[in-house]
Amino acid sequence: QVHLVESGGGLVQAGGSLRLSCAASGYIFSINAMGWYRQAPGKQRESVARITRSGFTNYADSVKGRFTISRDNAKNTVYLQMNSLRPDDTAVYYCNAEQLTGEYWGQGTQVTVSS
Repeated sequence: QVHLVESGGGLVQAGGSLRLSCAASGYIFSINAMGWYRQAPGKQRESVARITRSGFTNYADSVKGRFTISRDNAKNTVYLQMNSLRPDDTAVYYCNAEQLTGEYWGQGTQVTVSS
């Protein structure tokens, strides 16, 4: 089992920044990759950014150049630095951990960007 706890969401004005954190605990050695997803009201959940065990990253086109995913292996934590935030970034952001046998999700953290 893997337990994920997100933090760092909140309300920010357009153009501002936030940093999300996702702390992993449990059977973390089985995690192959971690990522951030988001779900806006009335929309499907979408992938935002992903980082593999080896550090390879990929991003949704809508966030490239604005968001950065990183990990601190010593703290078992993954971060999402979000800069130049826009109102259409408003969503609940979820942390995800991938294993060969399945995946785990955090409870989500709300990010609201006002115009």
